[in-house]
Amino acid sequence: MVYLLLVSFIWAFSFGLIKGNLTGLDSNFVAFARMLLSLLVFLPFFRWNGLKRSLSWKLIAVGAIQYGLMYLAYIYSFQFLKAYQVALFTIFTPLYVTLLHDLLTRRFHTLFLLTALLAIIGTGIIVYKDVNQQDLRLGFFLLQGANLCFAFGQLAYRRLLRENSKLKDREIFALLYVGATAVTLLAAGFSMGLSLPAITLKQGLTLVYLGVLASGICFFLWNYGAKMVDAGALAILNNLKVPLAVACSALFFHETVNLPRLLVGGGLILGALLINESMARRMYSSDD
Repeated sequence: MVYLLLVSFIWAFSFGLIKGNLTGLDSNFVAFARMLLSLLVFLPFFRWNGLKRSLSWKLIAVGAIQYGLMYLAYIYSFQFLKAYQVALFTIFTPLYVTLLHDLLTRRFHTLFLLTALLAIIGTGIIVYKDVNQQDLRLGFFLLQGANLCFAFGQLAYRRLLRENSKLKDREIFALLYVGATAVTLLAAGFSMGLSLPAITLKQGLTLVYLGVLASGICFFLWNYGAKMVDAGALAILNNLKVPLAVACSALFFHETVNLPRLLVGGGLILGALLINESMARRMYSSDD
């Protein structure tokens, strides 16, 4: 769980960078640049030893879905939504995690569903604002597609690595970024052709930060940590970055936040995690 908490803190600082610094850049190019940088970070660690070809293709497919398709939909949604709306519409990821987990294990886990819903309610209390924009449907559905891709990817990777426990994560993780880079390259080529956008120094530094740390290293730590917790905790922790991002805005960037809502919503998320940790091992350890 330590890895998931660490990543949540880093993502909390990164939440507003796309909307604030990358406005004007083609969204598909932004997704491609981030995935290419992530690939370059992990390429030196890649090893073929003991890796079956079928498993390699599965890992490439997981990366194409979890990171490639997810980022294409996620970044494109910023063209239709405000930053707080993006935060609001990403809160449903815990529900997708627990339902997809139930589908993969072929058993309905009531506890995981209830704690995931509690985490969603808590996060909604923190980020909800009146939605007064007339047409949010496209942005909403783009984000639900992104949420589903990310939820599926982390569960699929968790399952594959548990079935192949001798593999070292750092030696195979580049394959996920191969899949993601390929998907985003195709999308960027379709939207931009062979032309490259003009990038300012600020935008370039933002892309390097997001590609190397927030995407490259943090996605690795997230999937690595996902293997070490049950599906209920994984679902809840998918929303932890939201209250942390709000708290960081108040503490470090001196933005005004609704403290009572932050405390109530954060308390519900923490309560969901504590309930899950106290009960899940006794009830579901045999089939997780």
